[in-house]
Amino acid sequence: MGIANILTLAGGMGLFLLGMKLMSEGLETAAGTRLKRMLEVLTSRKLLGMLVGAGTTAVIQSSSATTVMVIGFVNAGLITLSQAAGVIMGANIGTTVTGLLVALNPKDIAPAALLVGVVAMTFIKKKAAQYAGQIFAGLGLLFLGLNAMSSAMEPLRSFPPFIDMMVAFANNPLLGVLAGMVFTAVVQSSSASIGILQALAMQGAVPDIRAAVFILMGMNIGTCVTAILAALGGGRNAKRAAVIHLLFNVIGTAVFVAVCLLLPFPRLLDMLPGGMPTQIAAAHIVFNVATTLLLLPFSRLLVQLAQRIIPGRDENLGEPALEYLDPRILNAPPVAAAQVQREVGRMADLAGENLRTAMDALIERSAAKAEQVYEQEKLLNFLNHSITSYLVKINGLELQEKDQAMIGSLFHVVNDLERIGDHAENIADDAVSCVEAGMQLSAQAAEELADMFEKTMRVYNMAVEHFKTRKLTVQTVEEIKTGEEEIDRLSKRLEQNHVDRLNQHQCTPEIGMVFVNVVANLERVSDHATNVAYSLASPSSSQAEARRAMAQV
Repeated sequence: MGIANILTLAGGMGLFLLGMKLMSEGLETAAGTRLKRMLEVLTSRKLLGMLVGAGTTAVIQSSSATTVMVIGFVNAGLITLSQAAGVIMGANIGTTVTGLLVALNPKDIAPAALLVGVVAMTFIKKKAAQYAGQIFAGLGLLFLGLNAMSSAMEPLRSFPPFIDMMVAFANNPLLGVLAGMVFTAVVQSSSASIGILQALAMQGAVPDIRAAVFILMGMNIGTCVTAILAALGGGRNAKRAAVIHLLFNVIGTAVFVAVCLLLPFPRLLDMLPGGMPTQIAAAHIVFNVATTLLLLPFSRLLVQLAQRIIPGRDENLGEPALEYLDPRILNAPPVAAAQVQREVGRMADLAGENLRTAMDALIERSAAKAEQVYEQEKLLNFLNHSITSYLVKINGLELQEKDQAMIGSLFHVVNDLERIGDHAENIADDAVSCVEAGMQLSAQAAEELADMFEKTMRVYNMAVEHFKTRKLTVQTVEEIKTGEEEIDRLSKRLEQNHVDRLNQHQCTPEIGMVFVNVVANLERVSDHATNVAYSLASPSSSQAEARRAMAQV
């Protein structure tokens, strides 16, 4: 091969990889809501998990990306290792779609697909058409890159050292598996490496299907490197998920090497029409489907083996942590958007819980409960900074319009929740002041504050419920707005009651300041709660209904 061939090969590979990236991003964004729902239905049922893994990978066109995402879910505690095992096996089936596309290789329509895609992306403003255009443009680039690689590798079919190497791979399975494994570990994509293998086959540079099958099996092992690297920064369960992925492909390869040596599997592939590229795609499908059917019933044994390989438990140091977010989830923007909303929902629950603990500390004059508030406030501050950092990263990803709007609103929601946490801390400070100074609210004052607190929590709980369900009705808006206005009136009335008690010498100025401070903090909490309720009105699935609901109040 001359320099021109090498440059053409490199350029073709670049086009191929760019096409895959464009196509997968277009598919992923277009399928955003469906992709989130697919991952939400994960259960302990192995078959369902396998189907979810296959479907997700078919959408995002990368088993490595799916596996890395699953490792993120395991690390975040969203799914168990047993659930992850089924998804990982399914992901290996889903990745065979790319090989089928390459085997079809419609050379004549590649330029047309690219043209249609570019026109749609450039001149059509409708998002759905742009996503479709991105998919067509990706397909066009993928096939153009494939054809460029194939043309560049034409000299290899008459290059004796290369032919001798392929013959060696056919005669020595270990060499073929090792070559495929190393190449894919470098490229970091089994779909791309298999596409290159098929491009070689198109030029007749792979003289024996046995060599192609052994290389193909090695490629399935090589793709595990991406997941292993992704798991290095995670906990033990994340590492175990990566080990399960590796075990699946190593066991499958061992079985299929034996099948190829003992049974006429390569000769059966030779009988398939369409040439060697189609035979390679078929071998890839058979390998992954058969390995999944073989190992799926024994997924628990794989989990136990992974636990033996990576023993011990993750140490819980009691430090603040995210429950629903992990950097690896960013590989799937629609899922990342859904997960960050769940983490914000968790923050809302913690803020409400902290507010109730603070009021208990005040009414019961409990320094211990005030200390609980301070500890919880550390977690809320951690969530504020960590979620905001995630939002910044997610905001730079390709998202559907409604998800983009939601991410924009979440910045404000997180800020409101953080301020609610601050108000809970202020009330805890007042509780500590009462304990240290030996002060106590009068029975009437305590009853008034308890009443105002319950009304505030009613508004807050309605707001959080709306936030989680992303539903805003006329009745909900009326209830929240009426509740917030009632709290505003109540705060003024309670302040006047405080003045009356002072004039009648029924309380001291010091305890009176505590009373006024708590009233002011609860009133501000209701304001922030109302902000949370209204924050998702625009990006909800029923935008028009939400706007009408707010307009009618």
